[in-house]
Amino acid sequence: MEISLIRHGKSSYIINDRMTILEFARWIEKYDYHGVLEEKTYPEVTMEKIAGANLVITSDLTRSIESAEILNPLSEVVCLPLFREAELPIPTVQNLRFKLRPSSWAFLLRLLWLNGYSGQKESLNGAKQRAKKAAEELVYYAKTHQTIALVGHGFFNVMIAKELKKMGWKADKKTSGKHWICNIFTIDRDKVKKY
Repeated sequence: MEISLIRHGKSSYIINDRMTILEFARWIEKYDYHGVLEEKTYPEVTMEKIAGANLVITSDLTRSIESAEILNPLSEVVCLPLFREAELPIPTVQNLRFKLRPSSWAFLLRLLWLNGYSGQKESLNGAKQRAKKAAEELVYYAKTHQTIALVGHGFFNVMIAKELKKMGWKADKKTSGKHWICNIFTIDRDKVKKY
């Protein structure tokens, strides 16, 4: 059995100006609902694995769905919110006026999240529990379809990969969170535990 984890393509929302935290909150909303940039070429392994998948799964965010459509427009797709990215905890601080680029805000907020700050968003512990449930769901689909592909999100795919490894699945390489990269996990059918 085989599970391929693929990160979506680069967002078509490419505004990279310095902004306040409140402007970054609005930036995130736009980023979540924009599609992805089409590339001239895609990684060969990614194309092979999505073409050979008996089932393709995505999160319900536009960048994940569009990426799956670009990679294989003819595939059967299941879209589930379970596979959404772990959200960044954006504080609603009105008087915080300094400005950073989106990538710097994302890094800073992810660091705060990893160290226990979640604000009104899902906590790290909550995301770990969801990643475990997501991995179990993928295993269920793999039992039924043999070869599946998830077109998901960088950080959450890494969390799912950790759970698959705990379940005995073997990775083809170190898990990568880069756009369009495919991480492949395999296991013999008789070694799959019941969940």
